[in-house]
Amino acid sequence: MSIGNNVSMFYDAKPHIFEKAKILRKHMTLSEQALWECLKGKQILGLRFRPQHPISTYITDFYCHPIKLVIEVDGGYHKTNDQIEHDIGREIELNDLGIKVVRYTNEMIENDLDSVITQIKVVCLKRKEEIETPL
Repeated sequence: MSIGNNVSMFYDAKPHIFEKAKILRKHMTLSEQALWECLKGKQILGLRFRPQHPISTYITDFYCHPIKLVIEVDGGYHKTNDQIEHDIGREIELNDLGIKVVRYTNEMIENDLDSVITQIKVVCLKRKEEIETPL
């Protein structure tokens, strides 16, 4: 699958989405902060991740534009039926933009961050291969 990089990394996000993202960056959850410490500074395979990144009408927890990968950190409210439905719809829309979404729970990050980072590295390698391999 060849996924071009010639698209804006914000996918037409509106100014109010950027403002909300700025606020969310200042108020990340403890799990988001812990994961960010491992993602920032191109620590994962030299890839740059952006925290609380606007994409279209959404704000993603972490986004890596070169490989079109979103990492979401799910807290307890993500287990409610309404939020599950919302997350599914959001993921479908992001997939339609050529963006892959992976999810980790707060508990996974709090209890086994090393394993989460290992999984993220595997996903990134696979995603790089998908991006670089034309159909």
